[in-house]
Amino acid sequence: MVKKELKIVNIVASSFLDKDIPLIKLAEKLPNTEYNPEQFPGLVMRIKEPKTSALIFGSGKIVCTGARSMTKLRESIKQIVKNVEKIGIKITIQPRVKVQNMVASGAIGMDLNLNNLAMDLDNTEYEPEQFPGLVYKLPGTRATFLLFSNGKIVCTGTRSEPQLKEALDKLIENLLELKKGKEGTV
Repeated sequence: MVKKELKIVNIVASSFLDKDIPLIKLAEKLPNTEYNPEQFPGLVMRIKEPKTSALIFGSGKIVCTGARSMTKLRESIKQIVKNVEKIGIKITIQPRVKVQNMVASGAIGMDLNLNNLAMDLDNTEYEPEQFPGLVYKLPGTRATFLLFSNGKIVCTGTRSEPQLKEALDKLIENLLELKKGKEGTV
């Protein structure tokens, strides 16, 4: 049995407030914002609790990043709504949150021979002079893994915890299958 652990470290999600947001007014009123329209059309809002950041656009679109769970992500969106309401914009909808990407890191409890994996797996990139990890795009999924020789991993590209778990299980299945075909480390 493979010892596996994976912990969400960042969720990127989008939402929509269904109202135009006067970004200049928001930047003037709130201390936790940055707005420089000559450089970028969105306002950056930093939220202390939960520790996240959001891009807010004049159209009412929001992109939130930094949450480590769906609960923290929803709390973050609530904070954004509260902040927008401080400038007199009444948000009448319950903003729907759409996860764009989840990033998780962890370990799979086995040593990996990255040179062999680069040869034996499809959809890999491995240039050890540039970066010590192997990039593996898991076939049939949105998941991309960074694999390190000590068994540490990073997964990106999934949009839900079940997708994340499924991708991890499929990765381990692929690695064990290769290991079965060869003796020693994968």
